Amino acid sequence: MTNPTIAQAQEHVMNTYASFPVVFERGEGCYLYDDGGRQYLDFVAGIAVNALGYAHKEYVDRIHAQLQKLTHLSNLYYNEPAVELAEKIVTHAGMDKVFFCNSGGEAVEASLKLARAYSKQHKSDDAYKVVAMYNSFHGRTFGALSATGQTKYHKGFEPLLPHVDFAHFNDIDDLKDKIGPDTGAVILEPIQGEGGINPADAEYLRQVRQLCTENNIVLIYDEVQSGIGRTGHFFAYQGYGVTPDIVTCAKGMGGGIPVGAILAKDHIADAFVPGSHASTFGGNAVAATAALVVVEQLMQKGLLENVKKQGAYLKSKLEQLQQSHGLVLEVKGLGLMLGIKVGTAPINIVQKAMEKGLLLVPAGSDVVRFVPPLIVGEEEIDQCIEILDSVLGELQ
Repeated sequence: MTNPTIAQAQEHVMNTYASFPVVFERGEGCYLYDDGGRQYLDFVAGIAVNALGYAHKEYVDRIHAQLQKLTHLSNLYYNEPAVELAEKIVTHAGMDKVFFCNSGGEAVEASLKLARAYSKQHKSDDAYKVVAMYNSFHGRTFGALSATGQTKYHKGFEPLLPHVDFAHFNDIDDLKDKIGPDTGAVILEPIQGEGGINPADAEYLRQVRQLCTENNIVLIYDEVQSGIGRTGHFFAYQGYGVTPDIVTCAKGMGGGIPVGAILAKDHIADAFVPGSHASTFGGNAVAATAALVVVEQLMQKGLLENVKKQGAYLKSKLEQLQQSHGLVLEVKGLGLMLGIKVGTAPINIVQKAMEKGLLLVPAGSDVVRFVPPLIVGEEEIDQCIEILDSVLGELQ
């Protein structure tokens, strides 16, 4: 018998997701509960979104209190949560200015517009080209999609926006071949997420930074997935010690409330003036309050240290599985943004794990991704590994 909620969704919701046949009603900590009361250990976290897990008391209380005071204002006026968040986030990131929006795709679009504005003002009217990376993922809107280096996302939507070239990730010589006087921006992910959890080489990032500086090219890091504590640093680039001109963020920033942003250095940010760009809901008081709780938990309440500790623990446990299961070919990633390259279709592992009460998500064509809530502890990790060990044994 079809679940009535699923039947209703199939009738009225556009078919853009291959959703699993489960309806979740509530969550607590790192666990979700479906409408039949079954418990699932969640190592998807809304795909790296639910940083504080579910029903986090301070998070819920602060949002509730803000809802009773003020939900939304136009950006024609100021609101205190957004201004406070702006100060904290640029300070922790080592940047200067922020523009708030609602999602990762919007953040990427804003970063491309800001880079174009800067290049036209400070380089040349003809410096409009963008170099992105093969195997990258930047979003579903046309600009972000055009800069995404995976053709499977392009099919059915061509022609995409022009003037985007692609270089091979972690290959500085290929990037050098792709840039010229007409290059305005380079965009890359310090850790490719949807492409398969592929971290950048530290030396590569240093060389990219030098190349962009020497050629007055705006360097954009897309940290929609890797930012806001996910790797054990506020932003992944801080672990590399290589700072961009613009960085995008979203996903975990609001802990489940939609919020995104771009952060930039002053000399880049100044290319935007009133009328250059806007977002009706960007800096919404409720969204900013949610993000403030996440940032405070990371930077003041020890959550960032938990990511480093539990990320190392999870990685060591996955490496142990690699030793005992031939299906696990490689363990990769940083912090709590980890993946295992597997010798079977990742969906086979995801489906079997779900049957046993563990939620996982693929990344790319051959990787199973682990992006649990940042509050995860050893007990939940041990439970995850126990289930995964069983799944791998059955498949092998």
